[in-house]
Amino acid sequence: MTRRPGLSARLKLTLSYAGFLMVAGALLLAVVWMYLLRYVPDNSQGLLGVSPNRYLLIHTFGPAAAVAMAFLLAFGLVGGWLLAGRMLAPLGRITDAARRAGSGSLSHRIRMAGRQDEFRELSDAFDTMLEQLESHVAEQRRFAANASHELRTPLAISRTLLDVAREDPTRDRGELIERLYAVNTRAIDLTEALLLLSRGERGNLTREDVDLSLVAEEVCETLLPLAEQRRITLDVTGGAARTSGSAELLERMLTNLVQNAVVHNLPADGTVTVRTEAYGDTSVLRVENTGRPLAPELVPTLTEPFQRGAERVRTDEHAGVGLGLAIVRSVVRAHGGALRLAPRPTGGLVVTVWLPGAPGRDGGYRVGTLPVCHRST
Repeated sequence: MTRRPGLSARLKLTLSYAGFLMVAGALLLAVVWMYLLRYVPDNSQGLLGVSPNRYLLIHTFGPAAAVAMAFLLAFGLVGGWLLAGRMLAPLGRITDAARRAGSGSLSHRIRMAGRQDEFRELSDAFDTMLEQLESHVAEQRRFAANASHELRTPLAISRTLLDVAREDPTRDRGELIERLYAVNTRAIDLTEALLLLSRGERGNLTREDVDLSLVAEEVCETLLPLAEQRRITLDVTGGAARTSGSAELLERMLTNLVQNAVVHNLPADGTVTVRTEAYGDTSVLRVENTGRPLAPELVPTLTEPFQRGAERVRTDEHAGVGLGLAIVRSVVRAHGGALRLAPRPTGGLVVTVWLPGAPGRDGGYRVGTLPVCHRST
């Protein structure tokens, strides 16, 4: 943005300091005149020809007062210039850091020493902002690199299959079409997941009243065949848990949680429990599954994009694209909620989601009192 040149803050402060000193000097002279000189007799001979009068005092005190005012002006300008420079020095460091950040260098930190004051508070807040920006930019770059790699893989496989078909016309076209279809489906799923993740990160939602218990029943009903195929018992229990948000995104969040819980489970005879409940103005969703024990250091990484949890049990046909829990985290954040992942002592994972509750039709918050809904193989 182009601006017209103006006075610097240091020069403005200097002129302000000098101006205040001149005003203070003028007020002092006015006080002397009002409370001293006005009561001294005014004649050319003086009092009885001996005592000084107003005429003599003015002609004697006037030049000295003028010299004092000139000294105050000079002292105000020089002292104000030095004092303003000292006071604005921290602001210069902050400005330099802002210019570096504007040029793309987010690793620089001010780290201003000294006791707490307004400038130190500003520099600390600026350092915190730079740290968050650097972390966010690094995360976005890492995400872009991983997304590019993930999208490149199915495209490279498709190109290889087409090259093989072109070089070998006798190859079974039915097998080729099936493989191309599978690769293309995976690429579409990955693209849709990336778009959904981006939508959740933006947070521009069309909000409506959503009951998580009803959504959980619908999702579990849809995924029941997958659970039956893997001999997993799927339970839905709890009561009404109302929240305000995007029904589509919340359904995707629940789908990802339940599907992950089914896929990353024991090879057979495992369980998945989905529970919804309300506590005052908070709606709680808990998804718990059985499985092999998880390393504590692995759990925090599961919500990172393209982290598939290599130590978790799964089959190749449900390997996914590594965005399931990342989308869950994004949706939870977009709805102003909180997400917690914790390993079960006997194996498996417990995922807990807290979302702001929505008032019921009677204006109050409902506590989970609905009958238990059960789905099992």
